[in-house]
Amino acid sequence: MNNIEQIEKEQMRTDLPEVRTGDTVRVYSKFREGAKERVQPYEGVVIRVKRGLARGTFTVRKVSYGIGVERIFPIHSPNLVKIEVLKRARVRRSRIYFLRERSGKAARLKEIREYQTKKKS
Repeated sequence: MNNIEQIEKEQMRTDLPEVRTGDTVRVYSKFREGAKERVQPYEGVVIRVKRGLARGTFTVRKVSYGIGVERIFPIHSPNLVKIEVLKRARVRRSRIYFLRERSGKAARLKEIREYQTKKKS
């Protein structure tokens, strides 16, 4: 292992959930406005995940007032407070850029339902 990989392993975070393409996520990130610092949520569909040790990123797309907005978040950034995975969808591609041309019902993804079994006591 070279020196760069060693430094990157020290900076990686382990407290965040696994994010996959097709997930609907809510990302809480820190912003500095003057002397104040606040947390702002950003909710949308993950259309791309770029792997890498500490350099990995994921792109989240949402439609705001009829206009598609995409934002790239570094996975291991100290400015990320938390990531909530709201829904998981079944996609057959690693990059779902085709959502850019679609709107409304055409932009729906097949949701994965995760059933929990109840224990009998």
